[in-house]
Amino acid sequence: MSTRPLPANWLRTDALVTVGLMGVGALLAALTALAGANFFRTPIWMQSLGAVIMVVPLVVRRRFPLCSGLAVNALYILLANTMGTDINSGQVTLFLAFFSMSAWSGRRQASFWSRVAVVVSMAIWLFVAGLQAFDRLRTRELLTTPSMLTAGLAVQWITNAAFFAAAWFFGDQAWRRVMEQAELIRANDSIEALQAELVSKAIGEERVRIARELHDVVAHHVTTMSVQAAAARRLMDADPKRAKDALKQVESGARLAVKDLRTLVLTLRTGDGEREGLPTLDDLAALVTSSRLAGRDVNYEVIGEVPPVTPAVELTLYRVTQEALTNASKHAGPNAKVAVRLRGRTNSVELEVADDGIGMRPRMPGTGTGLIGMRERVAAVGGTFEAGSKPRGGFRVRAEIPVGVEA
Repeated sequence: MSTRPLPANWLRTDALVTVGLMGVGALLAALTALAGANFFRTPIWMQSLGAVIMVVPLVVRRRFPLCSGLAVNALYILLANTMGTDINSGQVTLFLAFFSMSAWSGRRQASFWSRVAVVVSMAIWLFVAGLQAFDRLRTRELLTTPSMLTAGLAVQWITNAAFFAAAWFFGDQAWRRVMEQAELIRANDSIEALQAELVSKAIGEERVRIARELHDVVAHHVTTMSVQAAAARRLMDADPKRAKDALKQVESGARLAVKDLRTLVLTLRTGDGEREGLPTLDDLAALVTSSRLAGRDVNYEVIGEVPPVTPAVELTLYRVTQEALTNASKHAGPNAKVAVRLRGRTNSVELEVADDGIGMRPRMPGTGTGLIGMRERVAAVGGTFEAGSKPRGGFRVRAEIPVGVEA
């Protein structure tokens, strides 16, 4: 890149700065001449015009920093030896142009040698101009001793050395800060892309696991239906009433299987290894106990009478509790108390896992797939899911799932 990224409205800003320096330079050139402290013998209007001309390259000091800096340097020397200009505003213009060569040019090697060329040319011009100025002073008998000449030259050289060194140093510092910031932005973009990829992968794996578990739930229904259908076939002639009851059970099981099958988010399965039995609501107590053994202060409470639920709902409530306890362990703090409440209602069952800890702060490490997975599980069985900070501190996860078999 030839320059670092340009800010918004850079041209308008630099144009306003240029116009401002033009006005200041023209005014100072006129006032200096009127005060009798003029360095040049040209008319006042010509010196004011020279002050205006020298500032023009600053308009593109950020877009073309090397060209702008070299042009200002050449104009400074040229105008000082022809039309005249204002020394004070010229120094400001020269400093800004030299600083821009350091701070804005992306061609670092070219920027280095261009700055060296400016310094060398200005040193030669300063030496020659200094000798000429002091020669004029000596002719007018304003300079009487060699020590005055030496002191005067020393002041000019030290001042200009500090001037160019400061512009060089602070320009390089500005460039370095911008490059470090750009590197941080690129690193942050890479981290966000990687995080998004990890989240997507984790969600996909979670969906596969949900599908595998729901597959087992549906398989359970189908197996039960097969046994009941076989019993109905055998009892059809001998005991029609019992055969009718068996067929009702088949119908009920079929409805449950279809309902659970609708929640299947993926159809492919991976792996043929052995699987443990699917967890039920009876396993919630053991889950809470394991959290206590891990050092957590967890309380489990069943409120009301829990209505009969399908295996898919039991599995969902178990997994949500498991994930919520895991989140509380990571984010709530070591001394937080966690309450797990299972409420039975007429047409639904409600699960609430709440803690009194510090809550899930936005900048805590994590991918956020836990809450996404819980939400998808609950939505898959037709329920509603809520998660967020409590008004008085802590974090709460709440899921409500309707129960009952369709008629």
